[in-house]
Amino acid sequence: MECTDSPEFCQFREEVREWLQANRPRELRPHNSAAQIVYDRAWQKAQFDGGWAGVSWPAQYGGRGLSPSQQLIWCEEYASAHCPMVHDSFWLALNHAGPTVFVRGNEDQKSFHLPRILKGEAAWCQGFSEPNAGSDLASLRTRGVVDGDHLVVNGQKIWTTMAHLADYQELLVRTGPELSRHKGLTWIICDMHLPGVDVRPITALDGEPHTSEVFYEDVRIPLSNVVDQIDNGWSVAMTTLGFERGPASFGAFCEVAVALEELIDHVRGLEPNAPAALRGGGALAGRIAMARAEVLAVRALVYRMVSSAERGAEPGPEGSLMRLASSELEQTVMRLAMDVLGPAGLSRTSAGSWSIGYFEAFAETIAGGTAEIQRNIIGERLLGLPR
Repeated sequence: MECTDSPEFCQFREEVREWLQANRPRELRPHNSAAQIVYDRAWQKAQFDGGWAGVSWPAQYGGRGLSPSQQLIWCEEYASAHCPMVHDSFWLALNHAGPTVFVRGNEDQKSFHLPRILKGEAAWCQGFSEPNAGSDLASLRTRGVVDGDHLVVNGQKIWTTMAHLADYQELLVRTGPELSRHKGLTWIICDMHLPGVDVRPITALDGEPHTSEVFYEDVRIPLSNVVDQIDNGWSVAMTTLGFERGPASFGAFCEVAVALEELIDHVRGLEPNAPAALRGGGALAGRIAMARAEVLAVRALVYRMVSSAERGAEPGPEGSLMRLASSELEQTVMRLAMDVLGPAGLSRTSAGSWSIGYFEAFAETIAGGTAEIQRNIIGERLLGLPR
């Protein structure tokens, strides 16, 4: 994609860079989740007010209507400027729910929800996984029964990120027969403040409730909230996961690429007193070189996906290539950073981003479909291998 170096894109990159440098938050994102969402709402609103929320979203819903290439440039400059990566509060709204509603929702759903997401007024969570339906999503049991103009939902979801602070949820429920598997599911927008929605936070080792159990007892959701149609939720969910495994990975990849270059700069600053393992030919030096080569390989994959998007192609199973490669790359870089930093990597004051990033990276090959699931998708849907 040499086109990213065209005069037009170079000018756009400079515009992005100048705005981010002038407007990015100067204070660090807080650790407490309740404070995080306040911080994230304010930063999202600032982007909207500055005309930079939803770079590739249609202008009629509050975005800028720019090209996928310009979206990638935004992601690259956003990471380089060390802007806060909103992993929890608005990540799902911006990368899951919003794109899905735009592609599969009706006009009422688009005009109501999309501007609210871009303005930072509506945080979303995901209601897919259940205690016995994680990687095997089609075995979910949370049921929705049509009653007049409502869908009455009963059941349970788990590992629902930021559910205790979310305004809406992309909820996948079974509306068909128990044995229908993929054919009897429905994707519906659930207002998290409806009667019967019971959110029970799960406290993690850092003392914060990043995820929750969510229970539904006779929750009445208007049928107007169904995205696409009843019993066609599996198809809508695949659209959602296509975004997660494709375009949604671009920002995280750019963050990892910047982090690796910072690690390399740190190593260069150790010369000439660097340990032997970091000098030319040393074990850690070889791992750094390999990590940089992997970054270049994943970047080529990103450019290929952006080129496909420029031609109007919707995210498909190819996204699993991106998801698998970027998630394993993040683990590689974070593990490498901890090995290079040694005991200093455990300090939250001198290397807070590295230690937190290291622990968060463990979830990367689980969330959004495990690495094994991604390999199955690649094998079956892209390579045509037998199940």
